[in-house]
Amino acid sequence: MDTSEKNVALSIFQMIERLLLIIVVVMTLGGVAFELHSLYVARSINLADILLMFLYLEVIGMVAVFYSDRRSASVFPIFIAITALARLIILQGKDMAPENILFEAIAILILSIAAFVMTRLNQVRKGESDI
Repeated sequence: MDTSEKNVALSIFQMIERLLLIIVVVMTLGGVAFELHSLYVARSINLADILLMFLYLEVIGMVAVFYSDRRSASVFPIFIAITALARLIILQGKDMAPENILFEAIAILILSIAAFVMTRLNQVRKGESDI
């Protein structure tokens, strides 16, 4: 594969990537609009609703970080997973078996450790380590 063909293929994939990221942001904003409408109709807000808004916010933040610093973008899906697990624990509440809460809490701990390690690795690569 010559250089020009490689550049054309790379350009096409980058355009597809940008288009899909725009679609993700538009769909996320649509989800926010629907959620705000349902909150307005229900006239009540609970913790699960707030955590859902954080999920939407983290998706938009992930796209923004992807454009500003691609190396840091890999941590945002972990934050989204942590928030989603916390929301799941809250939604299931008292109906959930105690061992399931423990398993989900362990999953949150593992994800938190992974996020910390990945953040530290990114800092070391950037030369920002204070250690």
